[in-house]
Amino acid sequence: MLRLEYLTFLADHADGVWKAGPPEHLTASCLVLDEQLGRVLLTHHRRARMWFQLGGHLETVDRSVRAAAEREATEESGIDGLRVTPVPVHLDRHVLVGDFGRCREHLDIRYAAIAPPGAEPRVSGESLDVRWWSLDALPEGHVDELDGLVAAALRVLR
Repeated sequence: MLRLEYLTFLADHADGVWKAGPPEHLTASCLVLDEQLGRVLLTHHRRARMWFQLGGHLETVDRSVRAAAEREATEESGIDGLRVTPVPVHLDRHVLVGDFGRCREHLDIRYAAIAPPGAEPRVSGESLDVRWWSLDALPEGHVDELDGLVAAALRVLR
């Protein structure tokens, strides 16, 4: 069970929430959907060259993991006013592929959010592209675990 793995990891690594901590560490992400729950906002990650949900590392300004997920989603999408779920919808532990420096593995805590009506994303410096995708037509080159995250988000948001 991932939840137990995360707790054990944090008990063993007090600095496990920071990018400067061990090569494996916690991250926070957010799957953003439109109000009709028919489209998902994804980022084409500059380093990984794949389509992902929005998210990243915790920073000292973050009051909680949820706050980190909301901050990351807002920064990477350019969309203000995201309505983020109060609790995580999904956990995922994955080895990083691509140029991520000393980071080797992320223990990702994932939230879901609804974007305001008519929200139009802007591409940040961390992305090659950010765009809406129909849930019926996710892009080629999206990460495998995205399907499980979408299903988990929809269970919570419906």
